[in-house]
Amino acid sequence: MKASKLSDVQKPFILKQGNDGVPVADICRKAGISQATYFNWKKKYDGLLPTECAG
Repeated sequence: MKASKLSDVQKPFILKQGNDGVPVADICRKAGISQATYFNWKKKYDGLLPTECAG
């Protein structure tokens, strides 16, 4: 499996953009990820602080 090009600290910040009302398609295009990846991360990381995501 390929390692993620984004760190676990960056993922919550990407998800926060979605919570702030930015369209998911725009977020994914800027981050270089698929919408499926975004929603997988949302399921896993949403609501966590960046320090809680590492590990």
